[in-house]
Amino acid sequence: MTGPAARTAAHQVAEQVARDSYGRLVAFLAARTGDIAGAEDALAEAFAAALTQWPAQGVPGNPDGWLLTVARRRQGDARRRRQTRRAGEAHLSLIAQELEATAATSEAIPDRRLALMFACAHPEIEAGLRAPLILQTLLGFTAADIAAAFLAPPATMGQRLVRAKARIKAQHIPFRLPEPEELPDRIAAVLEAVYASYTKGWAESGDTEPSPLAGEALWLGRLLVAQLPDEPEAKGVLALMLYSESRRPARRDPAGRYVPLDAQDTRQWDQGQIAMAGALLRQASASGPSGRYQIEAAIQSAHISRLLLGEANWPDIVALYDHLFRHVPSPVVALNRAVARAHLEGPATALTEIEALAVDPRMADYQPYWAARGHLCAATGRQTEAAVALGLALGLTADPAVRAYLQRRLDGLGPDAAS
Repeated sequence: MTGPAARTAAHQVAEQVARDSYGRLVAFLAARTGDIAGAEDALAEAFAAALTQWPAQGVPGNPDGWLLTVARRRQGDARRRRQTRRAGEAHLSLIAQELEATAATSEAIPDRRLALMFACAHPEIEAGLRAPLILQTLLGFTAADIAAAFLAPPATMGQRLVRAKARIKAQHIPFRLPEPEELPDRIAAVLEAVYASYTKGWAESGDTEPSPLAGEALWLGRLLVAQLPDEPEAKGVLALMLYSESRRPARRDPAGRYVPLDAQDTRQWDQGQIAMAGALLRQASASGPSGRYQIEAAIQSAHISRLLLGEANWPDIVALYDHLFRHVPSPVVALNRAVARAHLEGPATALTEIEALAVDPRMADYQPYWAARGHLCAATGRQTEAAVALGLALGLTADPAVRAYLQRRLDGLGPDAAS
């Protein structure tokens, strides 16, 4: 097969490999050299070579192994330019022997993703950059994606990530699982990156199956629990993700329209995932004081109980948000707490609370802030302000189904709201 059809097929396979194997390949390449930026560059060159050669030569039986082979050669070329000719030839000879075996079967590519995550979370890396660095190196997030997730300017985030990668190389930070005494300094960033990946994937997910990004986050969460069985927050973050996953089938109605949580058909929820999340949360709670993800999972559990059992448990939910805010005093937690308080103290009180968050410049582009503000303004009869807020929320939404939902809410405000 040649021509446009071959190019299309090659591009499709390359895109699939990028979605499924990017982090695994970068982790393997970087673990050998300690050079994350060099590994990313080598893999990018390998993908470019694939898009040139695969349409003409055919897609190889093991695309991952082919890409790894080419990327390792690129790494060897770069290293050879920095070494003497004799030393470089000896090194390349050794690489060639490894590559022949690696290209033969994907089973020969060790999975070093967990080691890469903990290298990015090393104390030598600035604390605020550890989770963003994991997202970029392991999951292929762009600086713009990361900046949006962490409410930071994209240019600044990009520059800081480049410096962090250079520091890993310069400090010879090892790619390995930390010792037990090292874990407390690193686990928070790893869990933060896994959950940030899941939340982005959740926004991109289909109706019945998780997106590749959400699926990767779930896989990493299970891996962390398996590798760190005594770490309660690893169980907490996996429980939190599973509670969200359990509701996936009910997120859209048969016509594909977005369905908010309180309007979902609970019969469509995955009871197996709910039970698994509950078991993980109980195990985590029995292991010691609750951390951020255990509290967030408990909030999700309370919402599920509220809707499955018809419990009016808003005081419990607000108390959990108060507990969470003491752990994570962020504007996002404050926003969610205010929305929950609206069910106890009324929308006017909640609206006053979230209006105070407007002084934080990060809220200007935060879609949930404007959606919540629009909802509360409408509930208090401030229709014109509701229209402005919902219009901003609509403009900040990429999901077509959510956009259509917000448009219906906007249209429902009536003609006077636009004045």
